[in-house]
Amino acid sequence: MRRTLTTLLAMAGAMSTAAFAADRAIKVSDRLDASAATLTDLMRAFDKGIPQDLVDKARCIIVVPGMKKAGFILGADYGRGFAVCRRMGGSGWSAPAAIVAEGGSVGFQLGGTETDVVLLVMNEGGMNHLLSDKFTVGGDAAAAAGPVGRDASARTDAVMHAEILSYSRSRGLFAGISLEGATIRPDRDTDRELYGREASNREILTGNFKYPAVAENFERTLNRTSAERSR
Repeated sequence: MRRTLTTLLAMAGAMSTAAFAADRAIKVSDRLDASAATLTDLMRAFDKGIPQDLVDKARCIIVVPGMKKAGFILGADYGRGFAVCRRMGGSGWSAPAAIVAEGGSVGFQLGGTETDVVLLVMNEGGMNHLLSDKFTVGGDAAAAAGPVGRDASARTDAVMHAEILSYSRSRGLFAGISLEGATIRPDRDTDRELYGREASNREILTGNFKYPAVAENFERTLNRTSAERSR
């Protein structure tokens, strides 16, 4: 029995390591384009999309395209994405700050999946967590599953008091994931690649960093989501 468990744990580690290594190898430009596509798809999912009024109220948006879950018996969540926050005065969005989302889960899980994740940071408290070195979703920052549909409204106490609303779209063997317990931290290597120097996520999200050329598609997508409310 003990030998079997050890073997299963070794398999889980090997599968997770392979999945995470593949994720790290994806080019920054490809992750930015995937983030733009994820945001577009979840906003335009008709009756199952993110309500426009919640996007309009969000202080920040975090997008993690293709977050991976890999494991057998033991699973692990891992993804790399980007965060943006509204500029002072509400005039557009900040340049993207790279993030890493990591978490763990236990259960009878077989195979792997990729899940597109969008988190809406709804208030100043949630934004302050995002600007810190790292925070835990559902631990440091109160989180709730976001309502869906064009006419959905945030009337429940859970949604009204949540610092973060989470949305996901799964492909593969798993029906979906919850980011409860996941840790969000800066991806300093990607930030350095994007901006050519060391920069904290606080500096990027609250400063006047110019959008990198590789992020122009992501910027256009964010501007379109903001323009939707005027239609």
